Amino acid sequence: MKQKQLISRNIERFYNKASEETRLNKGMGVFEFERVKTLIEKYISNSSLKIIDIGGGTGKYSEWLAKKGHQVHLLDPVLKHIKIAQSRADRLKNKFSVHLGESRNLKFPNNFADLIILHGPLYHLQKKEDRNTTISEAKRVLKNNGIILGFAINYTASTLVGLLNGLIHKKTFFNMCKEELTSGIHNPPDDFPWLLAEAYYHNPKELKQEFMAQKLTYLNMYAVEGMAWLAKDYFTSMLNNKKKNTLLELINITENDSNLLSFSPHIMIAVQKSS
Repeated sequence: MKQKQLISRNIERFYNKASEETRLNKGMGVFEFERVKTLIEKYISNSSLKIIDIGGGTGKYSEWLAKKGHQVHLLDPVLKHIKIAQSRADRLKNKFSVHLGESRNLKFPNNFADLIILHGPLYHLQKKEDRNTTISEAKRVLKNNGIILGFAINYTASTLVGLLNGLIHKKTFFNMCKEELTSGIHNPPDDFPWLLAEAYYHNPKELKQEFMAQKLTYLNMYAVEGMAWLAKDYFTSMLNNKKKNTLLELINITENDSNLLSFSPHIMIAVQKSS
């Protein structure tokens, strides 16, 4: 029996070509990984929690959480990711479970999880109704007083990159940026096949509204990279402890500033399900 297509073929093709496994080991990915762990740690306790890592990719965050003693369930729609994640889980003493599936139809019971991480679905669902279904499903499987951490790509992300490296003057790239800034829809131009596959880039206010519409309690919004990545010689500075500490301090004091959120390529929202 032919398996039902869980996600867009464009997205599946992108992840089959790209290496999500090595992305967090190089460039911005190294610092993104450490920063995201810092943000998640704000919402995890020392006691063992039931955590669902939705869009968990190859399992790097699930592995880290399992090693901290949590009961983790990873869900991803890309078979390539699932195979790598299963191999990663098999090596652990406290294994995490691995599920092929997608965010709009969770195979978990009501009131199941203490914490849900949405770490990919909001990137790739271009239709608002699909994002609404994802948030609604996350709320359904969440326990009362449980937390959802939702990660999104900022609507300014491509534009900032384009300004920094001159790509903004290439017509197709600029047209893509204009679409993202006005509608949130991201589709890579044919002459930039290496860019992220079809996606949705959120305005921070809109991200908050999408969660509030589901009667979830807003806790906070965080810049992931903040403004620090705009620093001259950013990568070199992050390898120098003194300079790195300055940049991390800058991130910390500006991470919740609503006026500065749009300088960060990624943002994270934290919400709670009221009892």
